[in-house]
Amino acid sequence: MDLKSLVILLLIGLAAGWLAGKIMKGRGFGPIGDLVVGVIGAFLGGWLFGVLGLTLGGIIGSLIMALVGALILLYVVRLVKKG
Repeated sequence: MDLKSLVILLLIGLAAGWLAGKIMKGRGFGPIGDLVVGVIGAFLGGWLFGVLGLTLGGIIGSLIMALVGALILLYVVRLVKKG
């Protein structure tokens, strides 16, 4: 992975984490926490879409996959936090 790809991954992860925090009606985890949630969500979303046989291309597709993964991750984190 070159530097450009890493920067794009981090920006998509940050956007996905921030959006997921807004959609889930939470305050989020701050900029660094949102970035972590978004980046992990990007991997989770990419894996999940791959398992389901769905493909989305481009930056918008990557953002959608990362957002779905981040939403799932936030849901699970909040379930664990409550319990």
